[in-house]
Amino acid sequence: MEAMLRAGGAVALVFSVFVHLSLLSRSSPLSSQDLRIVDAERRIDLTSHIVNVFLTLKVENTGTSPASEILLAFPPTQADNLALLKAATSVGKRKKKSYESLSVNPTEQPEAPNGTKYFSISLLKPLSTGETVTLEVFYILTHSLEPFPVEISQSEAQLVYYRDSAIILSPYHIKQQKTYIKLPSSRVESFTRVEPTSHANAELKYGPYEDRPSYSFSPIIVHFQNNNPFAVVEELVREVEISHWGSLQITEHYRLVHAGARHKGVFSRLDYQSRPSFSASSFRHLLARLPPRVHSVYYRDEIGNISTSHLRADFQKSELEIEPRYPLFGGWKATFVIGYGLPLQDFLFESPDGRRYLNFSFGCPLTGTVVDKLTIKVVLPEGSKEPHSVVPFPVEQRVETSYSYLDVVGRTVVVLEKENVVPEHNSPFQVYYTFNPIFMLAEPLMLASVFFLFFMACVAYLHVDLSLRK
Repeated sequence: MEAMLRAGGAVALVFSVFVHLSLLSRSSPLSSQDLRIVDAERRIDLTSHIVNVFLTLKVENTGTSPASEILLAFPPTQADNLALLKAATSVGKRKKKSYESLSVNPTEQPEAPNGTKYFSISLLKPLSTGETVTLEVFYILTHSLEPFPVEISQSEAQLVYYRDSAIILSPYHIKQQKTYIKLPSSRVESFTRVEPTSHANAELKYGPYEDRPSYSFSPIIVHFQNNNPFAVVEELVREVEISHWGSLQITEHYRLVHAGARHKGVFSRLDYQSRPSFSASSFRHLLARLPPRVHSVYYRDEIGNISTSHLRADFQKSELEIEPRYPLFGGWKATFVIGYGLPLQDFLFESPDGRRYLNFSFGCPLTGTVVDKLTIKVVLPEGSKEPHSVVPFPVEQRVETSYSYLDVVGRTVVVLEKENVVPEHNSPFQVYYTFNPIFMLAEPLMLASVFFLFFMACVAYLHVDLSLRK
């Protein structure tokens, strides 16, 4: 009897271990051999200094268990310059076809070859064995165009290098793939050929390539002309000051640089004015898209007000065309300040729980620019408590305290910081806080008290006899 109990216990132990291992195998992510990319098409847009990449992947599950996530791989040089990454999947067919966004998060994989960086795309529902799913991936790269030569004169065109791979880097086997590169002009100095490769007008085509194993990589270099403005804001500090008396004051401090090929030699104002195409690699105008109903706009630098600006404003949009004091060539910098006011009722609202919140746009209002470091400081009214911000992408957040005129306890400042900001980051964000309306009377009462004390001091001075008598 005792032997039978021991045997039954051993069988139960083996069964529990088997169940535990089977559950672990089901919950663990699939290996690269369990998924296969049936078709991949990549389109790279190089028409500006910001690189936009559209990637379409048709993924098939060839394993024995469902897959809940799909990995994207990037070489370390691209991962460092990755400003934005989005993914979506198509839902429905034909006329009822729509796209739903998917969650994308950085992840780590053991034994990543050559420092490869990974991002995980979470599917809406697990991909069963034999099923396929089509993913639409969009990502943006900054500082990925390398000027060559690094220095040019005023009359020379700007040439740049773009480095990538003709074969899409992926941890999965790719059955078929193609790559299209769109250039700003048909002038191409040289490009790496990985047959089949074709060049027609302002487009390069690599592929189609068949049956490429995982982590295949074929480096290519494209040397082409790109005279578009390489406008980069090295640092932008935006202060958003909320006043419950009805106004929203915005102050933006810019440090702008032309990040293209550096200018060499002397600058000829005569050639620049008489022949604008003679200095194609420089830029002079920038367009700032401001919120509607803007007022009290100013544009100045360290010297003073800059009058070379034009404002077009109405109830739907506001556009400020600014012109620095001098044209910007490669390596040249400019610092300036833009300020404006907005009606508070357009941006400050009250939530159902009684909290107030600011709904404003993140990012840089200058079109076609990259911001290396963006700092947004939201200055809340004095007496505000429990600040909380909601931003649609990861940012660094902290809370500070600042003092202004007639402040007693100081104002709460919500500071948001983000690096590598592109125009696609111009999406709304919210800052929630609680505020007791009694604090709106603090400054008027303080002013009234000061005037009252001053009046009483004047009355006392007039009624006091300070003359000397025997």
